[in-house]
Amino acid sequence: MSTKVLNQETGAYLTDEEVISMAVAIINHRFGLKRASLNSPSMVRDYLKLTLTSKEHEVFVCVFIDAQNRVIAVEELFRGTLTQTSVYPREVVKAALQHNCAAVILAHNHPSGVAEPSHADQCLTTSLKQALAVVDVKVLDHFIIAGDSATSFAERGLL
Repeated sequence: MSTKVLNQETGAYLTDEEVISMAVAIINHRFGLKRASLNSPSMVRDYLKLTLTSKEHEVFVCVFIDAQNRVIAVEELFRGTLTQTSVYPREVVKAALQHNCAAVILAHNHPSGVAEPSHADQCLTTSLKQALAVVDVKVLDHFIIAGDSATSFAERGLL
């Protein structure tokens, strides 16, 4: 279902993707997400839902966190197809080292609308957790975003 939002400057209607992009920009500006302290899993969940829900293909995102639990960067590392994406632990470790982070929050979307973690999702999380531990980077959580719902591996005891 599409939402009709009128751009008052041009008189044209905005697409849902344009509205979402504007909302993310406002959140980043207003709350300073690039250096915000992550005091609440709900803040992370809401941000990820806003940024990943509209994707029509799977993407894998890392939120890089400093030692004071502030966001260093949010980066889409991998893009896949409608039902899968390939994630390479070496590249995740490389990105974590480039950002000089203390921890990461992993996230990916399920365009199917089902937020249940698959066996492959659980194996990937374990593999990434082990690879990142070698370079002293902690995995705080892994979120699966599907439509309006989100599943946290930490809350489910899967981490």
